[in-house]
Amino acid sequence: MASTTCNKFLTLLIPLLFINVACVAANFNQDFQITWGDGRAKILNNANLLTLSLDKASGSGFQSKNEYLFGKIDMQLKLVPGNSAGTVTAYYLSSKGGAWDEIDFEFLGNLSGDPYIVHTNVFSQGKGNREQQFHLWFDPTADFHTYSILWNPQRIVFSVDGTPIREFKNLERIGVPFPKNQAMRIYSSLWNADDWATRGGLIKTDWSKAPFTASYRNFNANNACIWSSGKSSCKSSPTSASWQSQELDSTGLQRMRWVQKNYMIYNYCTDKKRFPQALPLECTHS
Repeated sequence: MASTTCNKFLTLLIPLLFINVACVAANFNQDFQITWGDGRAKILNNANLLTLSLDKASGSGFQSKNEYLFGKIDMQLKLVPGNSAGTVTAYYLSSKGGAWDEIDFEFLGNLSGDPYIVHTNVFSQGKGNREQQFHLWFDPTADFHTYSILWNPQRIVFSVDGTPIREFKNLERIGVPFPKNQAMRIYSSLWNADDWATRGGLIKTDWSKAPFTASYRNFNANNACIWSSGKSSCKSSPTSASWQSQELDSTGLQRMRWVQKNYMIYNYCTDKKRFPQALPLECTHS
């Protein structure tokens, strides 16, 4: 009888726990501040939804209130639908200063019916030029999808709906700088980049379709280290099961290779015209 009562209690409690976590994770008023756009960025639905808009006068953007030094960070996005050519929706982590670190997702709009380009990059100590670009295996404007960054001292992994698309390993041992000493905020913006975003700038933004709107929900940084007053919120010695030491298992590697084989459209590590003398060091080491 006691076991039955306990089971009933757990059945009632567990959904409440998930609801509570979802509410905390999605409170945009608590986690973010709108930084520009003159009213074009809006926090709606009891702070569970954030929208960015772009028109001919201005785009809009927001940033996290917290800084992070390592973390697993998730955000659900629904990108600008229809003719989004010329627009860029950027979602990234970045520090400040001349030798900044940065981990980028950028979504390059396109003509109606043509695929978005997912542009990824990693900057360390102010040096980037590590672009990899992908198409997606779904329409990112029809519904929300989860875009994740796993950043720990050993690696950075970009994922879409739980499927890894890119890994950038810590290769400091061969002289490649890795982002590990500078805390970063989360930033996102929707802006006009029709001088380069779509087919190298050949396709311009159709302002008759404005305003363009991207939507955000279900932000989750529960597994991230908040950096404040020179201290981390995380323990110094992670457990072996922690995201702080997580790496791709065989299934994750297999799924990433599938994406890269079928959906990658640009990889700086194979661009010998761009790097005629020698490919970057990290491209020749695993």
